[in-house]
Amino acid sequence: MDPVAQAASRIIKEQGAIIGPVALDQAKKVVGWAIVSVDDIKVTGDKKQALEGLVKQFEKLFGKASVQVCKDAFMKYADKIPQTDVPDILRN
Repeated sequence: MDPVAQAASRIIKEQGAIIGPVALDQAKKVVGWAIVSVDDIKVTGDKKQALEGLVKQFEKLFGKASVQVCKDAFMKYADKIPQTDVPDILRN
């Protein structure tokens, strides 16, 4: 799986640990992703925009705390993803 998709999977899993299956439902609404399950994710659009959209979807519904959860989940993959594909919202 592409590192960006792996990061998205981890973000969704971490959000899911807090809010349950709603996390996957919300992720499926984001443009730029083809999401079958939390372990079957593909980027279909611009990687940077797709990641930003995913984080903003969670932020819109669950606030700033969810952005921090996304950042924490993303950190494991930060060194595997080109900086040009990392949205500002995920930078520390």
